[in-house]
Amino acid sequence: MADSPPRRHSSGSGSGRRGSIYRSSQVFNRLDSRNYALPLGVPEKSTQIEQQEELVKNLNTYYIQLKKQILQYQSPTLGLFPDIGKEDNPTHIAHIRASIYCAVAVWALSQAYRKVDDDQGRTHELAQSAVKCMRGILFCWIRQADKVEDFKANQRAEFALHSAFHMVTGDPVYRDDEYGHLQINVIGLYLIFLVQMITSGLQIIFTTDEVNFVQNLVFYVERAYRTPDYGTWERGSKYNNGSTEIHASSIGIAKAALEAVNGENLFGKQGASWSVVFVDYDAHNRNRTIFEGILPRESNSKNTDAALLSTIGWPAFALHEEDIKNRTISKVLRKLKGKYGIKRYLRDGYRTVLEDNKRRFYKPAEIKLFDGIECEWPIFYIMMLIDKVFQHDKDGIEYYSQLIKPLLYDSEEGKLVPKFFYVPKENIDEEKRVPGSMTRYPSAEGTTDGTFMLGQSVYFISQLLVNGLLNVNDLDPIRRHLPASERPKVNMRYSSFQITPPDLVIQVILIAESARLQQLLATYGIQTQTPHQIEPIQIWSPKELSKAYEYLGVNRKLGLTGRPKRPFGVLSTSKIYRVCGSTVLCYPLVFEVSDFYLAQDVPIMLDDLKNDLAFLSKCWKLSGRPTFCMIIRENNVRGPNFEEFLNLLAQFKRGDVDGIRVRLGKLQSLITSGCVEHLDFLDKIGDPSDIFVPFEEKTVGASFKSLTEIPKLPELNDATLRYNEQDLMRKANWDLIHMLKLTDGIYSQSQILRVLFQREGANFWIEGESIVQKMEHLIHLAGLYKEWSVVRLQSALLHKTVDSLAPSVTTILVRGKQVTVGVYGHEEEVLDKPVSPGFLQDLIFKICLPYNIQEAVLQQELILGIGKLIATSPDLFDGILKIRIGWFVRAMRFELEQDDEGIELHDLSPNDVKGMLIAVLVRNVYEADLRTPLQKRQLDGALNRVPKDFYDRVWSILEKTPYGIKVAGYLLPQQPTLSDMTMYELNFSLLVEQMLSKIVDPAYRQIMVETFMVVSTMLERNPEASFDQAVNMDKIIMDAFEEFQRDLSKSEGHEKQDEMTKFYSTPPNVKHGTSRYLTKAVINNLLEGEMKFVSDDMCSVS
Repeated sequence: MADSPPRRHSSGSGSGRRGSIYRSSQVFNRLDSRNYALPLGVPEKSTQIEQQEELVKNLNTYYIQLKKQILQYQSPTLGLFPDIGKEDNPTHIAHIRASIYCAVAVWALSQAYRKVDDDQGRTHELAQSAVKCMRGILFCWIRQADKVEDFKANQRAEFALHSAFHMVTGDPVYRDDEYGHLQINVIGLYLIFLVQMITSGLQIIFTTDEVNFVQNLVFYVERAYRTPDYGTWERGSKYNNGSTEIHASSIGIAKAALEAVNGENLFGKQGASWSVVFVDYDAHNRNRTIFEGILPRESNSKNTDAALLSTIGWPAFALHEEDIKNRTISKVLRKLKGKYGIKRYLRDGYRTVLEDNKRRFYKPAEIKLFDGIECEWPIFYIMMLIDKVFQHDKDGIEYYSQLIKPLLYDSEEGKLVPKFFYVPKENIDEEKRVPGSMTRYPSAEGTTDGTFMLGQSVYFISQLLVNGLLNVNDLDPIRRHLPASERPKVNMRYSSFQITPPDLVIQVILIAESARLQQLLATYGIQTQTPHQIEPIQIWSPKELSKAYEYLGVNRKLGLTGRPKRPFGVLSTSKIYRVCGSTVLCYPLVFEVSDFYLAQDVPIMLDDLKNDLAFLSKCWKLSGRPTFCMIIRENNVRGPNFEEFLNLLAQFKRGDVDGIRVRLGKLQSLITSGCVEHLDFLDKIGDPSDIFVPFEEKTVGASFKSLTEIPKLPELNDATLRYNEQDLMRKANWDLIHMLKLTDGIYSQSQILRVLFQREGANFWIEGESIVQKMEHLIHLAGLYKEWSVVRLQSALLHKTVDSLAPSVTTILVRGKQVTVGVYGHEEEVLDKPVSPGFLQDLIFKICLPYNIQEAVLQQELILGIGKLIATSPDLFDGILKIRIGWFVRAMRFELEQDDEGIELHDLSPNDVKGMLIAVLVRNVYEADLRTPLQKRQLDGALNRVPKDFYDRVWSILEKTPYGIKVAGYLLPQQPTLSDMTMYELNFSLLVEQMLSKIVDPAYRQIMVETFMVVSTMLERNPEASFDQAVNMDKIIMDAFEEFQRDLSKSEGHEKQDEMTKFYSTPPNVKHGTSRYLTKAVINNLLEGEMKFVSDDMCSVS
């Protein structure tokens, strides 16, 4: 078992490291010798009293230990703690993470003392010390409220709250650009323990200003899923070159913080409704899904990381899915565990003897030096020990206790936890040769040069738990260690998290926009309600809900504006809201007609509706049922899609939509079983009708009883009219305006408006109406007539952007992919980190408009579609690492060319475009036998699809090529590539894709992939072979093509051609296939001296 509590020293002449008030042994004796009177008439001490006395004795021992090891270093002004505790701390720097853990250790002992009746005031004393620290952190951060406000709009490092402060004054100690302050996990950790301590009864938040600031901290962490940060170790990527990246540990702790703080009253049980914190459930869900999607990886550069232990275990408990949790922990232990602790991550140079501590950043390839000699940290053993206590795993507790015991340092102040163990310089070569064979030495921090405060705090907590002085529920009052459904509900007034019920029923409310539409649908047996019939209940659009949340967290004194203007997703719109005494229902974005043109395509709207229902059934994790409000408009029943629309409504009526259980009913009867959220922060805004605009019933004329009475779209004159673009460009404005009045052809109007808009801009007016208004009207009209080419052209000219574009890019990125935007054959821009919606909009239009106007919106459709597909069917994208949107467009055009019907991609409806996207992803997989070699190569090349072990094979080639690999003029060097990276690292695969992206022809790219496979196979069968100079892959292909042409000329009499279509059309693995010619070309390059052999054996290729 673990060590028993440290024995007190008999001598009072302690070392200089002991605080002055503890120099006298009398103090210790007084603290240790409490006398408790026995009840009268009891001859012997009862067992219960003996246990109580033993408890008090043990707690007093730990109290002394806490005073000596931790509390004596607490700042008297702000209550912060230093990183390393020693009497003469010249820097006075407090790191927030260390201070939080120190405060938790102090609070943990105060929780333990609550079991004692006569605690001599120690419960209160310790609790207030913890409060002082938590308020000190709040004080430091609240002075940087301007950063929080900037960060909400733009998640950049210079706007990050600082993670280190002067422990006496609270002033920043490092500049914004001098330190890796952007650490989302630190803010999340603070929020988690803030809620834990408040729930235990501590009062930490005093004023409404502080409540508003904490609410803004929630906004700060909500976008962790798309914020590259410096991570737990403050270094960003493992290369330590100043670059940030998405970290699973940061996202996980943010997700846990959102769950913990949701519905929490920051004033505790005495608080009013306006001191409650609210969370965006859609942001929480994005963090959850992306966190689980990244695991068991930590980031692109870190295959695993010890930071994940404190994320999925104590204190965050961000994950309860046992399979992913076990895989993640086992990977950490398999890759990083040593005799002296657990490494932070592979090739971590921190405090190794080879690290140059005079430089902040490493040089390229420098991390190779640290391979195998990374420092090992005992603190992670302690984290694992605490986790085993929460799991009630006795064997695990014993195992980790025994691992920790020999690593502790005996000092006059008790057992100390060394910060890390390192390999001395003289043992480095042997340790690299035989990993784990050499003795490691403890750091000075945590042994001879001060207390490692973070490690000591965690060890202190672990010993309270192991020795039975602290219960897991005392350390985790909000029960984070339990699944969501087993946690106590904070407040019935606010929604709370739970697990998704397997038999979840989605409540569906059908709202007809007019009474006559309601009558028409009734003739088909579909019962709906109108906005008038559900009064006084109001229906809001997602924009109105977003407007309401802008009042949350507003504080003029601190310069905080509340929740940023971001649309809410379907999880948030499926709640019922109470606003200023009124009940509000919100419809989802899919029914918002004023946004992107996708809403005008009924089939894709219906498909998106079904996706929303499927998403709700999978991701709804709130108490109460989701309430889905469907708005039915008259436009939905016009045209050829009404039957499809009616079929969906019939499915609703039956209670089953593609296997999803739904319940159709009147709103008034479904409210009681729904999820209700009280927006109490709006109580002081005055009359809500002056601010919010509810959905109004459409007032129309005579009713109609059947479809035949619905006004049909009139036939247009000039429907096929097309003007010559050059002629239009030469005409004066008044001529163009006159032509516009004379034509009602949609395409011809579009041509004229395009010329006028590009010539005069958005401020041009035509007979009392702005050109933008005319273009918006034309978009609507073209949507009704299914003229999708016109819809896309006008939308692109107006720079329209689809909702959820930036989250779609993030969804793709966190699956380990990259995205590029740009027209095929022209420059591309790589998106390897999440970007803001504004940046993404500007980028797409800047890079697409000069070459193909319509692609500026078509590529948005594809990004949205790919984002949804990769979340639901990630296997469709196997082998595709870089999703090049312009090349995907090219792949879809290849497919259209096969049909040979002369249809242009821009003419297809959004739903048909989505269908074509799925088709190009699956045809080479499921219809491979029906495709020609050329078709296969064109499609796989355009999709950038590669074989399963392709990148590993490129790595093996690079190991045999000291001078690198050359493709299309791009050189992939052997060094520093092999030194900086590892074979299975995602960043290496992305580097290979960067090299292949220099190829401009999809079929040639696929031949290049095949060539790499041939070279790899040859090297695999001839391990003694290596290349003598840079491998020119293009030369190998051209040599193979030359040989192919010679054979073709002999057999068929063809003259030599530069065009390679015949070569591309040849199968690879037949008698005279491409693989034969490529293999022969590789051998010829060998004979020409581009390859050498260690032995004299001839190369073996079969």
